[in-house]
Amino acid sequence: MRIPGLGLVIACLMLPGCATQQADDSMLKSASNTTGDETNERMRARLHTELAAGYFGFGNMGVALEEVKEALRADPNYSPAHNVAGLVYAQLKEDGLAEQSYQRAVSLSPGDYDANNNYGEFLCQRKREEESIRYFLAAVRNPLYPNPDRSYVNAGVCSRRRGDMAGAENYFLMALKLRPNQAQALYQMAEITYGRREYDAAKNYLNRLTTVAPASAEVLWLGVRVERRLGDRNSEASYALQLRNKFPNSKEAQALYAGQFE
Repeated sequence: MRIPGLGLVIACLMLPGCATQQADDSMLKSASNTTGDETNERMRARLHTELAAGYFGFGNMGVALEEVKEALRADPNYSPAHNVAGLVYAQLKEDGLAEQSYQRAVSLSPGDYDANNNYGEFLCQRKREEESIRYFLAAVRNPLYPNPDRSYVNAGVCSRRRGDMAGAENYFLMALKLRPNQAQALYQMAEITYGRREYDAAKNYLNRLTTVAPASAEVLWLGVRVERRLGDRNSEASYALQLRNKFPNSKEAQALYAGQFE
């Protein structure tokens, strides 16, 4: 998810099947590019939108909603305000209003990569995966999109959810082509290759992943299972020790204790 305003992708960097409406600092950006001929109405809309995005990032949905309403009172045709309204309404579980807001945002600005990506995430989370992918791909078609790898990852996650493993793999590889150290794409590819019993490939993806991001319980657990399949007992023990020490109460650690490797 990207939010205009503060400077918010993906808090679920290491999680499989993760497309989220949670905020994290890496995914926020300026609500718009301003110019000297910005009208007073547009300026007020932009500033209130940026405030709304800020309050959203801090989890203050009430104030965020008031700010986005002020933005839309100032300029009902300001696309970023509708985008942020979609995020806020989705967080408040007002799905009908959220969808109306996203649809308005992308109709006003069809090339807005933030609005397309956020609407795609919204749809994917509501089990409308096939619809969601169309919006992720609309996002990456914008040549100005600074992080198209994120939308490719989201498209891959949603493809996996609908059982399209070939499509999912294609999107994850496209993300890695753009950003070889894309952590979630590396994790997803490690899982996919492990599921195909391509254990050497899975190990390669995991090795790349652990050099660019802290290992989660899921990553360590996958490492245990990959190394067990490859017969590398030292590496298996290393992953298992990290899992026990860092995440002793996780469901992955419980599976390790119980010897439930599959």
